[in-house]
Amino acid sequence: MSTTHHLTSPFSEADIRALHAGDVVYFDGPLFGIRDLTQIYIFDQGHTPPVSLEGMPCIHTAPSLRNVDGKWEKICVGTTTSTRMDRFTPGLIGTYGVRAIIGKGGLYQGSLDAMRMYGAVYLAIVGGAAALETEQIEEVEAVYFEHLHPEALYRFRVKNFGPLTVAMDSHGRHLYDEVAEEAKRRLPDIYAKLGVA
Repeated sequence: MSTTHHLTSPFSEADIRALHAGDVVYFDGPLFGIRDLTQIYIFDQGHTPPVSLEGMPCIHTAPSLRNVDGKWEKICVGTTTSTRMDRFTPGLIGTYGVRAIIGKGGLYQGSLDAMRMYGAVYLAIVGGAAALETEQIEEVEAVYFEHLHPEALYRFRVKNFGPLTVAMDSHGRHLYDEVAEEAKRRLPDIYAKLGVA
């Protein structure tokens, strides 16, 4: 049975260890937007983030923003697929203290191991919900590594951000893998019913 949690970021390790796969999360507070280029810049090119990510959630996104008189305004903030950024996740969690990754499609075993070791989670968001995500972002508070825009590092302030499903937890559960295993287990019966076995 799943539980719904209402949290405030930054998250403590205890906040995250209390979450279990299948639970639902909403949260208020700061949220960092991050994507491929910024992570390549940090991990492959050796640039340290200019702001602390300790305890923070990071969402995989390349937002559509506009700069009006020096202030960034949101147009549309959607979520992108996480798997191609999997190689950076253990570093975000272990080196920079990120507590939650938000995205689509899940991550792999190395990321799950880091979540278990340091206390972090993967929060899945429904694909195609960019309009809702954009509405739940109250403000673009800052843009770091601005020359990388639209794949810079963004600090948003969100209100009641969610619903997010805990898809990978700090106890080693991985819902994507579990669903794949269950589908594989049921496949022979499905083939038999279809007469293609």
